[in-house]
Amino acid sequence: MENFFSNFDDFAAKGIWYTQIFVVVFLTMVISFVQKRVMNRLYLRFSKTDHVWDDAMVDAIRRPVNLLIWLLGISFVFYIIGKRTNATIFEAVIPIRDIGIISLLAWFLLRLVNNVRENFEIKGKLKGRTVDVTTADAVSQLLRASIFITSTLVVLQTLGFSISGVLAFGGIGGIAVGFAAKDLLANFFGGLMVYLDRPFEVGDWIRSPDRNIEGTVENIGWRLTRIRTFDKRPLYIPNATFTSIAVENPSRMSNRRIYETIGVRYDDADKVKIILHDIESMLREHPEIDTGQTLMVNFNQFASSSLDFFIYAFTKTTNWESFHDIKQDILLTIHNIISKHGAEVAFPTSTLHLYSEPPGSTKLNESNSKS
Repeated sequence: MENFFSNFDDFAAKGIWYTQIFVVVFLTMVISFVQKRVMNRLYLRFSKTDHVWDDAMVDAIRRPVNLLIWLLGISFVFYIIGKRTNATIFEAVIPIRDIGIISLLAWFLLRLVNNVRENFEIKGKLKGRTVDVTTADAVSQLLRASIFITSTLVVLQTLGFSISGVLAFGGIGGIAVGFAAKDLLANFFGGLMVYLDRPFEVGDWIRSPDRNIEGTVENIGWRLTRIRTFDKRPLYIPNATFTSIAVENPSRMSNRRIYETIGVRYDDADKVKIILHDIESMLREHPEIDTGQTLMVNFNQFASSSLDFFIYAFTKTTNWESFHDIKQDILLTIHNIISKHGAEVAFPTSTLHLYSEPPGSTKLNESNSKS
């Protein structure tokens, strides 16, 4: 009889144990299901707004929260099993749970940074705003590095390692690495200066008068900047180079300049003044010329075979292709103005003057020589 009650007590205790595990797993499944439904509805609602943060936050937290629910549920199950069995291995449940929570928090922050950067670019372009992709990439990379380093230090602290010792070791190691990889660090800080000073951005056309560098910026990394030259070849430049050279950024010009010298014949000298007047009037009335900038049409010099004048004006557009269309139209119109006044554009010519003696000059010279 005593054996019966003893077996019954053991069975009841095991039943309570199994029931606890079942309840924990069931509640975990229910909470996970409800969380998914709520998060999906919130994401659909916030994705219709123009804000950058709301849908980015919900999308970033959906998967980490779901894994967090299962992590807590499973760790609670193992905790119950450990209490029942008194097995030493289950003592590792709590530190593993803590590390998992820290990792999920870091994962959420990394997803949030990526989502905000993508929303910043996509929604900014949809609104027609100028999106600074270079700065967005730089800030996101710095934030990701900070999150990774901080989460690693917190995990080490959770495992019982001394953070002060780790930081001291990192400082000594950093000095050694600095001496061994000074070029790498120079490129890193060169890239940092590019991000902070922003002399150019991704998509800009740049060139350097100091070096044979010219092309469109495709990517700005922490060590290299990739430039696509106009013959479509990739050019990889260490970032440290930009700290010691001058960089010209034609993409940021406010106008493009037309500066041409044109000559007419010396035979058309009396028509130069009216030609210059008509050309200047044409430029001031041209819809693509910025009259708020310097505009000059002046006689310049007496050349060897022409009377030269110059035109100096700025277009409203900075687009390279459109600029050449406008310049072509203006030059052809100038030629028409010159022709309209009966003049011609000069080209290099030479005039040969032949000397001829008057009749009887030979005999006169001979008589003078005899006398």
